Amino acid sequence: QVQLVESGGGLVQAGDSLRLSCAASGRASSSYAVGWFRQAPGKEREFVAAISWTGGLTYYADSVKGRFTISRDDAVNTVTLQMNSLKPKDTAIYYCAASLSPFSDSVLYDYWGQGTQVTVSS
Repeated sequence: QVQLVESGGGLVQAGDSLRLSCAASGRASSSYAVGWFRQAPGKEREFVAAISWTGGLTYYADSVKGRFTISRDDAVNTVTLQMNSLKPKDTAIYYCAASLSPFSDSVLYDYWGQGTQVTVSS
């Protein structure tokens, strides 16, 4: 069992930056790949970024490539999503999730956090 807790969301203006954190706990939590997903009102949940359990592989959605960076620090069991040059269309609830591999398909993730709201005003 792995528990995930997101933090770092908030209200910012377009062009600003935010750093989201996903704190993991539980058995072998550092052995899981972690993905970030987001869901805007009235829309389906979409893939944002993922990182392998070693940290050596990262994947990004085209919509965030070059603006967002995912990283992990297993010493503190935390995965971070650095979001730069934020746009109003980035507004959503952001979730982190854990899986055996860094999939882009949310149905393949076993454990989920409760989400953190990110709002970007124009």
